[in-house]
Amino acid sequence: MGTLKGSIVFITGASAGIGATTARAFAREGARLLLAARRLDRLEEGREGLLAAGAAEVYNFALDVRDAAMVESAMAALPEEWQPIDVLVNNAGLSRGLDKLYEGKREDWEEMIDTNVKGLLYVTRAVVPGMVRRGSGHVVSLGSTAGEMAYPGGAVYCATKAAERLITDGLRQDVLGTAVRVTSIDPGMVETDFSEVRFRGDSARAAKVYQGLTPLTPEDVAEAIVWAASRPAHVNIARVVMTTIDQANSIMFNRK
Repeated sequence: MGTLKGSIVFITGASAGIGATTARAFAREGARLLLAARRLDRLEEGREGLLAAGAAEVYNFALDVRDAAMVESAMAALPEEWQPIDVLVNNAGLSRGLDKLYEGKREDWEEMIDTNVKGLLYVTRAVVPGMVRRGSGHVVSLGSTAGEMAYPGGAVYCATKAAERLITDGLRQDVLGTAVRVTSIDPGMVETDFSEVRFRGDSARAAKVYQGLTPLTPEDVAEAIVWAASRPAHVNIARVVMTTIDQANSIMFNRK
């Protein structure tokens, strides 16, 4: 596409899954990659592969988006040449458990809300003022079809993704009149380690989520993110809702 060559692309939760795949997709565009995750060692393991794929530069740092003070200090401590962020990809997020709401675990609720909602807010608050001052920038946040319709056992996770959608819509209104673009990418079922995280490493239970159907891949989502970010400067892709052909919404699937 070419328009992203040399751009600074900041991706949270970039050590695995959609985040890591999105980093590779932007690397192929020649972007400068600013990557954050709690697992710095995992980020470092991927550095050479990203450079080989075409990334102009890679700067990795440890970040827990749930920690407001850490977000603030880490962003302030970035080298000056990495501070003018062109594209922010708010990817960090997770789900925990599949319990009925009245049987849910408070620690699961807090982890989802702190990561998916408060983390989104903390990082966005740290990055967008610079975009507004510079008169350019693009915020891409990862939503979900779960934000459109709740499913059994997923009330809190679905609520966090509904919050992402409305926060993103509100931000788009707040930056109206600037050149900052705001996009929500809302995939349905994607086969990553998402379900293993949800079930705390229970691989057998996680595998059942994808049985009998063809899910989206991380590459599908990464391609949509790069496509939205590479539109002409006057074009804002507000939302992309995407599912596998075997999914109609959060509760209807075609399992063979």
